[in-house]
Amino acid sequence: MTKRYTAELILFAATFIWGGTFVIVKLGLEDISPLLLTALRFSIAALLFSLLFYKHLLKINRDVIYKGSILGFLLFIGFATQTIGLKYTTASKSAFITGMFVIFTPLFQFLIEKKSPHRANLIGIGIVSVGLWLLTEPSGNGFNVGDGLTLSCAIVFGLYIVALDIVSKRYDIIHLVFLQMVSCAVLSWFSLGMIESPLFRPTPNALWGLAYLTILATVITTYVQTRFQRDTTPTRAAIIFTIEPVWAAILAYLLLQEKLGIVGMLGGGLIIAGILISEVSKSNDT
Repeated sequence: MTKRYTAELILFAATFIWGGTFVIVKLGLEDISPLLLTALRFSIAALLFSLLFYKHLLKINRDVIYKGSILGFLLFIGFATQTIGLKYTTASKSAFITGMFVIFTPLFQFLIEKKSPHRANLIGIGIVSVGLWLLTEPSGNGFNVGDGLTLSCAIVFGLYIVALDIVSKRYDIIHLVFLQMVSCAVLSWFSLGMIESPLFRPTPNALWGLAYLTILATVITTYVQTRFQRDTTPTRAAIIFTIEPVWAAILAYLLLQEKLGIVGMLGGGLIIAGILISEVSKSNDT
């Protein structure tokens, strides 16, 4: 198995964890406010990561701090808008709209890196986009403020994926992961004091959800994405990540009774088809 396919398989596995976050966050928001959840999530994750790699982190220099902080800023904007948006929309709809970053990633890659996606990637993007639309439509209820915030999240995540592609190839992975967590934590605490009235009730949903988000969906997946995305391309990574809404929709149906329907299942099938079409491309220069 080639280095690229190994990396893509690992990134694919990470989508299972990310898919679960939409339901976890939706349940947790009943007992903890969005920015406080984000602040605690990344603060605890940064603390755990520093305990594991404290010797390695002593070698951080000014240049990597600057680049890592930029990544952390983008990550914060993405997670903040997504988490706040989840207060006003459903878990499945949030996941599907977030998945629209597959459209923005190749656009940013072309604008920033001057790299055009391969034809198979473009076909995959087109199919995935139709699938995402079909998955979103059954949710109904129009386009609300939560959907708008989540769309903003998708745009920022598209930019983040391209920025990560550039930065992760030049700097130490452990340093970048830690700096992203710290940046997200600091920005979350700062924003919390300005735009949110904090709420925290230590219920099982809140505590278990925070543990899941901190360990699995932050420490592990941030490392995995930072480490392995550099071995593929931003466009291919974005298409792989669009499987995430499928897992989210399944979990939302099982745990939150959110209906998917026949049209939604068709959309999920198209997403998988788009991923497969992109993956059979033999091009290594997209």
